[in-house]
Amino acid sequence: MRLIQNMCTIAEYPAPGSASAADCCLGAAGRRLVKIAVVGASGVGKTALVVRFLTKRFIGDYERNAGNLYTRQVQIEGETLAIQVQDTPGIQVHENGLSCNEQLNRCIRWADAVVIVFSITDHKSYELIGQLHQHVQQLHLGTRLPVVVVANKADLLHIKQVDPQLGLQLASMLGCSFYEVSVSENYNDVYNAFHVLCKEVSHKQQPSSTPEKRRTSLIPRPKSPNMQDLKRRFKQALSAKVRTVTSV
Repeated sequence: MRLIQNMCTIAEYPAPGSASAADCCLGAAGRRLVKIAVVGASGVGKTALVVRFLTKRFIGDYERNAGNLYTRQVQIEGETLAIQVQDTPGIQVHENGLSCNEQLNRCIRWADAVVIVFSITDHKSYELIGQLHQHVQQLHLGTRLPVVVVANKADLLHIKQVDPQLGLQLASMLGCSFYEVSVSENYNDVYNAFHVLCKEVSHKQQPSSTPEKRRTSLIPRPKSPNMQDLKRRFKQALSAKVRTVTSV
């Protein structure tokens, strides 16, 4: 069973730097748009994670991932944002490193933020995190792309191969947020992982007024010309009075 919600392929969206790329900052009804790509090894639960976030439901069985794009709206600090989540096929590892095809690279370049997923029941999926993070940053040179690391299947402790604490330590070293989740048992943790990314992207999209404030603070505050004139006249009047008393 597969959820299909406003689904289309990533190829239908303008590439970064194209004439219409700036329009992608706005979604339906002119709402600001946040684009998130979900990446990771095969079988870590990427599609289940996306569907859980979108619908609050857990569905255990899915057809092979075809790289679908899903849409929903969320409230972030009182503002309704349009969220697009790009699910991606599982990444394979070869002797020469990651096997990232051009479709996956397009997804990552398109994204405003990335979720890197591994499973605590699959040590190889954990070993991918560092390489995936490096690959993501290479495709976004010159910018700091928000990334969150998600350790899925936290409920399957009886077949655990990776201590979630290792995921936390690695995410901290990479400068990423970290969430340990059980997609099958807990919606809130899944929501929080996406929410923190949406919030960070939203803050990056908002124009900052800090530079203007700094420029303004560097301009010396002018003294009141009226006050200066009053002081000058007072001194003149005082001097004239002194001269009059002396002459008498």
